Amino acid sequence: MPNTLELVLLLLAAAVVTVAIFRSLNLPPVLGYLLVGAAVGPHALKLVPASDGASHLAEFGVVFLMFSIGLEFSLPRLLAMKRTVFGLGSAQVLGCIALVMSVGHLFGLGWGASLALGGTLAMSSTAILSKLLSDRMELDSKHGRETMGVLLFQDIAVVPLLILIPALSQPAEALAETLGIAALKAVVLLTLVLGFGQRLMRAWFTIVARRRSGELFMLNVLLITLGLAWLSQLVGLSLALGAFLAGMLISETEFRYQVEEDIKPFRDVLLGLFFVTVGMFLDVHVIASHLFAVLGMVAALLVVKCAIVFAASRAFGSSAGTALRTGLWLCAGGEFGFVLVSQIDGLGLVAPELLQTTVAALVVSMLLAPLVVQASDRIVLRFVASEWLLRSMELTRVAAQSMNTSKHIIVCGYGRSGQYMARFLEQEDVSYVALDLDPERVREAAAAGDTVVYGDASRHETLMAAGIMRASALVISFGEVEAALRVLHRALALRPDLPVVTRASDEKDMDRLSQGGAAEVVPEAFEGSIMLASHALALVGVPLNRVVRRIRDVRNQRYALMRGFFHGTSDAADGPESRQVRLHPVTLPAGAHAVGRTLGAMSLDEFGVTVSAVRRRNIRGLAPSAETLMQAGDVVVLMGVPADLEQAEGRLLRGR
Repeated sequence: MPNTLELVLLLLAAAVVTVAIFRSLNLPPVLGYLLVGAAVGPHALKLVPASDGASHLAEFGVVFLMFSIGLEFSLPRLLAMKRTVFGLGSAQVLGCIALVMSVGHLFGLGWGASLALGGTLAMSSTAILSKLLSDRMELDSKHGRETMGVLLFQDIAVVPLLILIPALSQPAEALAETLGIAALKAVVLLTLVLGFGQRLMRAWFTIVARRRSGELFMLNVLLITLGLAWLSQLVGLSLALGAFLAGMLISETEFRYQVEEDIKPFRDVLLGLFFVTVGMFLDVHVIASHLFAVLGMVAALLVVKCAIVFAASRAFGSSAGTALRTGLWLCAGGEFGFVLVSQIDGLGLVAPELLQTTVAALVVSMLLAPLVVQASDRIVLRFVASEWLLRSMELTRVAAQSMNTSKHIIVCGYGRSGQYMARFLEQEDVSYVALDLDPERVREAAAAGDTVVYGDASRHETLMAAGIMRASALVISFGEVEAALRVLHRALALRPDLPVVTRASDEKDMDRLSQGGAAEVVPEAFEGSIMLASHALALVGVPLNRVVRRIRDVRNQRYALMRGFFHGTSDAADGPESRQVRLHPVTLPAGAHAVGRTLGAMSLDEFGVTVSAVRRRNIRGLAPSAETLMQAGDVVVLMGVPADLEQAEGRLLRGR
């Protein structure tokens, strides 16, 4: 049997390799931890024995997870979404529990065990779904808001379930008394902590923060978190409830974000250990012998949860398409199910075979969740006839806005960045059509006269309706990289010659967006540093004209497109403007002289013209060089003065 250090090294090595693989496949790392635990645990390779020490340490992972949930708990946010959270959310959770209890009664399962299993299966994955909503730009969509509301209620519902499940192991005659005492303790603790704790917490954190010591601040966070968890356990409640209360107290203070950053490494590492211990609980032999039961439970979980959410969403007034989308998003299991499973296992409420089947079904459903989400649009269009009409109406509204426009700019995303840019375009009398997925934002902006419509820019038909074939440029104003890449792919598939400018939250995303076909990528960090430097230089007395010239030079070095511009009908045909460097795209037809020849062979530098970019349908962001071999359909973006551009275009197309 390996010693303690060897066990730690084994778990670390297995976790690093597995989680790295899962990250590269865009799968949640929680599944990697579960598989590591299953592989090295006592039921498989038997490299790590079942140990109370590991289980106790893993409990702290749940503590920090509940602390993080408490940090995100916001009473104003709850009140703003109260109908979705407490209406739709409670209907989903209680509906799942009631249905599982009914089925459990038919099969002779005790009501306590059925209730515990119902709570476990009712949970969905906040980590997976919130990331998918963000990546797909659907947080502000109708089904996105419903999904987040239900997830928020599930996070809250874990707290009473953590109080309720331990009481279910008591004899029937003592159950009511046990539950009553537990509820009374929880109410008293909540009243004391929330009634007097917030002012005390703010004052105490202020004292600690004034010491200006990161080490002291971190120690204080650990003290508060573990101290309230210990206090909760002392009065007979769970560690997780105390940690949740600690997070709630800090969430209303100005120290919330610093605490969240400080606690994240502890939470992620210990939570990973928790999921490893859950994986160690999995017995592959038992699951293999009950394989059809596992698959049956997965199918039932996906279908029944989807049906419950669909019915509840329809009851709250949503359209059939929105209700079905919400159901498909929420139908899989979630990480909180494993938290509840760990409690159920310790109490012996459910037979080991059934618990093994449940855990396996949760794992498989979480693996399937991204695939179900990806197919949700096709499923909705297949089964909801009215969705075709709604989609047609949406496209009609987009087309109506763009019908009388040409040489316009399509703005994808109408948040703050999109709105600021639209103001600049209006001042220069440049027409635009903006697409956004937040119906409230679209309604208010359209009422104010902005040219913005509800539409998904990542869809082929929406871009066509927005007049992409007549547009002069497309701007992606949001910072989500995956969503931006989808829009780039759709746009350039329709118009390979269309210049696309996109925003990047971080410079690390610039290469991906450039390779995706963006004509220019604007990194927020770079622009922010330029403005910081310019203000600093002005404040120390550097002449303003020198500061402006310095900024221009830096931007010219960074942005290729800053060294030229695309010519429009409003530009002067003669005078000083006629000698300004500008950009001009040339599309090479099949019979063009340049097709089959290299850029170097074209000798465009003879005319004083340089190649700014080459766009090719199958290769985004092709870096131009003398060895670049031209193909039919390539779009060559030339940079130079108008007279020289005309000669260079003639060389490319006709050879003269």
